[in-house]
Amino acid sequence: MTPDQVKRKLAAILSADVQGYSRLMEADEEGTIRTLKAYMEVINGFIQQHRGRLVATGGDSVLAEFASVVDAVRCAVGIQEELKDRNKDVEKNHRMEFRIGVNLGDVVEEGDTILGDGVNIAARLEILSESGGICISGTAYDQVENKLSLGYEYLGEQTVKNIAKPVRVYRVLMEPEESGKLIGRKKASSRQRRKIAFRIAAILIVVIAVVTIWGLYVRTTSSFEVASKDKMAFPLPDKPSIAVLPFVNMSGDPKQEFFSDGITEDIITALSKIQKLFVIARNSTFTYKGKPTRVKQVSEELGVRYVLEGSVQRSGDRVRITAQLIDALNGHHLWSERYDRELKDLFAMQDEVTMKILVALQVKLTEGEQAVVYEKIFKGKQGLDCYLKVLEAGYYLSLYSAESNKTAQRIAEEIVTRWPENPQGYIFLGFAHYLDILLDPLTKSPKDSLERAMELAQKAKAIDDSAPSVHGLLSYLYSLKREYDKAISEGERAMALSPNGAIANEQYATSLYHAGRLEEAIPLFQKAIRLNPIGSWMAYNCLGVSYNIMGQFEEAVSALKQALLRNPDNIFPHLNLAYAYLQMGKEKEARAEAAEVLRVNPKFTLDDFAKASYSFKNQSQVNKYISLLRKAGLK
Repeated sequence: MTPDQVKRKLAAILSADVQGYSRLMEADEEGTIRTLKAYMEVINGFIQQHRGRLVATGGDSVLAEFASVVDAVRCAVGIQEELKDRNKDVEKNHRMEFRIGVNLGDVVEEGDTILGDGVNIAARLEILSESGGICISGTAYDQVENKLSLGYEYLGEQTVKNIAKPVRVYRVLMEPEESGKLIGRKKASSRQRRKIAFRIAAILIVVIAVVTIWGLYVRTTSSFEVASKDKMAFPLPDKPSIAVLPFVNMSGDPKQEFFSDGITEDIITALSKIQKLFVIARNSTFTYKGKPTRVKQVSEELGVRYVLEGSVQRSGDRVRITAQLIDALNGHHLWSERYDRELKDLFAMQDEVTMKILVALQVKLTEGEQAVVYEKIFKGKQGLDCYLKVLEAGYYLSLYSAESNKTAQRIAEEIVTRWPENPQGYIFLGFAHYLDILLDPLTKSPKDSLERAMELAQKAKAIDDSAPSVHGLLSYLYSLKREYDKAISEGERAMALSPNGAIANEQYATSLYHAGRLEEAIPLFQKAIRLNPIGSWMAYNCLGVSYNIMGQFEEAVSALKQALLRNPDNIFPHLNLAYAYLQMGKEKEARAEAAEVLRVNPKFTLDDFAKASYSFKNQSQVNKYISLLRKAGLK
């Protein structure tokens, strides 16, 4: 697209997020998710009421545009007043309070989204805002100064990250008695600004560091530029790719470099153990240490979409660690957080903060809110090592092959041995025995495997009955036992414990799916996919089978192709695609899928498929599947 083809416009931008969202999730993730959903509905309602357009939501953040600054500020005030009223009966530590920034600026339209400094300034204003408060830019203030029954406090010209010129900032005063007030000077003259800057130059450096997005780092950068896929030195991988830049030592003591470097290395090491991520090695990212760099440069030189950067500031026995995740392809700040800790045990503190950052990145890039559900289990002495082992076992289980299942079983047994008080080891070991029955028809005793899986599930339940995955496992096992009412009951329990968890929704849907209640299962599979769009092949596969049985073959093909994008060497989506193509009269395509089944597993037989499908209540449908698949050349 040439510069002449770029579509620009002037718009009022509202940016909002939750203050202390990670803290709230740690204290009560289920309650926080419910409250967030309710508050997001309130916010969306105010945006529509004031003729705005919701551009994007991500986790706890909101981006909206308005044709009128007056409408945008009215909307922001309405939101804060309504949420303040809802919070008044909530304990202070449990209140969900939003920060809002409003800017009037030039933006670039790209499809349904908007980009550019106009958006970035609104995001910076949001961060400068206090909990339950609103900050607006000077350009927005100039439009609303005398048009609303509000007061304003001039906060001066603030230097904010990735914006070349200082931004005039005003805090909105919403109390009725403050209407018409203007606290502070509206705007200093250029001569006064130069005089003030000259006199307090040393102090200004500190101020800049503080107001720059959580004080993340001090580094000379130009205005943010979006990275280009075409200019990348390497093609983007087919999974989320990330570079972790060296965290900046802001302590003013070169001897503390070891500490900021140690945090960076811990994060890189932990992320590199997550198979769903593509992580640039330390040797490459540390070449940027101490140099003025741009996110665009890092993204294009290393061939990654996401960049994590941060800082460490130590003062006496306390340390402040800040981090932020940036999507280099669209310039969005996906997540930022600050951690204040005491230095009682340096290595334990490093592990704790590393795990917090790790969970936050998983929420944004791979697992969705399920990562937070997992984290709840990993407190105290279990720590980061246990968490990483669970992630590793979960990855191998998700591959859904006999070989990978053996690896998952070995890792789960290690978790049970090393951390017997952690329920997730028993849960994953139970899942491994469950998959033995489905994936290895030559297993010596399916009955023994099922009994062992039930025993492990009950052990996990005794440790923590509130873990959604305990009930998800029991739901699967009861389906294998063809006790469908019990399976559905356990699936319902899993989803009640994690109503916005993709995996819990998928598990409940699967219990309905095995019981033949497909019309109820399909919306739940769709919800699971919506909650974790980059995730589970299983949800897409089960959705595809449901569509096949319902006779909706075009929809089935679409879902099953998505399953194969996530797990191309899994025989089940290939089998289900072959069935769909045969029903559509596309025998050539069906035979190609059958050939893929035999490529993945040359020993496959339809008898094996029948054994893996005995948990379905409607066995006549299984027989129909098998009969039709013979036409694709399978035996």
